[in-house]
Amino acid sequence: MDVTTILLLLLIGSIATFFAGDKLASKVALVFSLGALGLSLYLLNLMSQGTHISFIGEWIANPKVTLAFKADGLSMAMVLLTTALTPLIVFSSFGNSFNNSKNFYALVLFMSFAMTGTFLAADGLLYYIFWELALIPIYFIALIWGNGDAEERKKAVVKFFIYTLGGSLFMLIAFAYLYAKAGSFLLEDLYQLELSAAEECWIFFAFFLAYAIKIPIIPFHTWQAKVYQKAPTVGTMLLSGIMLKMGLYSVIRWQLPIAPSAAKTYMPILIGLSIAGVIYGSVVALRQKDLKKLLAYSSLAHVGLIAAGCYTLTLDGLSGAVSQMIAHGFVIVGLFFAAEVIYRRYETRTIADLGGIRSQTPQFTSMFMILVLASVALPGTFNFVGEFTVLYSLSQVNIWYAVLGGTTIILGAYYMLKMFQNVMLGETNTKVFAEVTTNEAITFVAIIAFLLFFGLYPKPIVDLVTPSLNEILAVINK
Repeated sequence: MDVTTILLLLLIGSIATFFAGDKLASKVALVFSLGALGLSLYLLNLMSQGTHISFIGEWIANPKVTLAFKADGLSMAMVLLTTALTPLIVFSSFGNSFNNSKNFYALVLFMSFAMTGTFLAADGLLYYIFWELALIPIYFIALIWGNGDAEERKKAVVKFFIYTLGGSLFMLIAFAYLYAKAGSFLLEDLYQLELSAAEECWIFFAFFLAYAIKIPIIPFHTWQAKVYQKAPTVGTMLLSGIMLKMGLYSVIRWQLPIAPSAAKTYMPILIGLSIAGVIYGSVVALRQKDLKKLLAYSSLAHVGLIAAGCYTLTLDGLSGAVSQMIAHGFVIVGLFFAAEVIYRRYETRTIADLGGIRSQTPQFTSMFMILVLASVALPGTFNFVGEFTVLYSLSQVNIWYAVLGGTTIILGAYYMLKMFQNVMLGETNTKVFAEVTTNEAITFVAIIAFLLFFGLYPKPIVDLVTPSLNEILAVINK
C-alpha cells in the first residue's frame, strides 16, 4: 500500500458524494473524509516501521513527467493536517443547509484531494497540476454558496482567482526553465541543479510570487479579507486552515532547496516583509467591526510569523513554522466555526450587535475562550510551541526580528481579548442564544483536545518532521 490510496479514496469520495444525492451528500462526504484520516494514520504507522509508502511511476514520456509522490515526515504531517481538518469541516457544516448540497460536498472532497496531492507530489509538473486543481473547487464554493451581496462576492472571488492563477503562471515558467536545465521535473533532480546566482534569483522570485499570494504575504494580501468574509464558513475554513499552508509548505519543500543562495541573499528582505505582515495584520484587526474580517486579519498576522520562521533557514525556524502551521490550522478553523455558531443564532457578524452571550451559554463561552487563548499562544497550547520556536529562531538571526515578530503575541492578545469582551461579555443580550448542539460541541472538543494535547506533548509531531527538515537543510547548505 502507498500514499496514492489516500488520493484515490478522496477522489472516489468526491464522485460518490455527487451521486449520493442532496439528502445523503453530507453523510457520505463525512464517511469518506474519516476514511481518508484513518488511512493516513495507517500509512503513517507503516512509514514509522520503515515500510516504503512513496510512489513513483511513468506517466508522460515527452516531456518527461513522472507520477512521483514523496511520503516523508514533512509531507505526511501536512497530509494528516488535511485529512484531520476535512472531516471536522464537513461535520461542522451539519448545522447549515446548502442548495445542491451534493455539488457542495463533492467540491469540498475534491479540494481535499487536490491539496493532499500538492503536499505529496514530488514531480514539478504534477505538483503544479494539483496546485491549480485546488483553486477550482474553492472558486465555486465561494462564488455559489458565499454570503453577502452577489455582485460584491463575485468581484472578490474573481479577483482571488485571477490573482492566484496569475502568480502561479510565474511558477510554471520557472518549472519550464528548470526542466530545460535538468531534463526532468523530479524533485531530487531539481535539488541537484547547479544554477548561477542570476538564475537562482529569477527562479526564487518566480516561486515567491506564487507562494506570497497564496499565503498571503503583504503586499500580496489584498484578496484575502474580502474572500474570507464573503465565502461560506466551510470555504473560509478550507482556505485558512489548509489551503494557505500549501504556500508555506512549498516554500520549505520547493523554493528554499532549489534556490538556496538567493534565499540566503534576500533573507533580510523576506523576513522583513513577513514581519511587516505580522504588524499590519494585527493593527488592521484592531479596527475591524465584522467578526470574520477580524479573524481574517488575525490569520494574516499569524501566517506572517510562520513565513518569517521559514526564511530563517534554521532547523528551529523550519520546525517551529511547521508546528505553527498545524496549530494555526486547527485554531483558525475553531475560531471561524465559533463565528458561524454565533451567526446561526443571531444572523449577524457585526461585533457591535453582539455581547452578553456569556450569561446565556457558559459552555460555549468556555470553549470559545480556550480557542482565543490558544490563538494568542498561551503556554500549554500547541500554538505556544510553534510561536516560541519561531521567535527563538528569529532571535538567532537578529534579536530585533524576534522583538518585532513578538508583537503578534502582544497585539494579538489585545485585539482577541477585546473581541471576546465585546462579543461574549456585558449585559445579557435581548436575543436568545441557544446552547451549543451535540454536533457543535463535538467539533469544538475535538479541536481543543488536539491543541491542548500537543501543547503539552509536541514531541510526536516534532520527531515526525525533523528528519525531513534536516534533509532539506542539508540541500540548502550544500
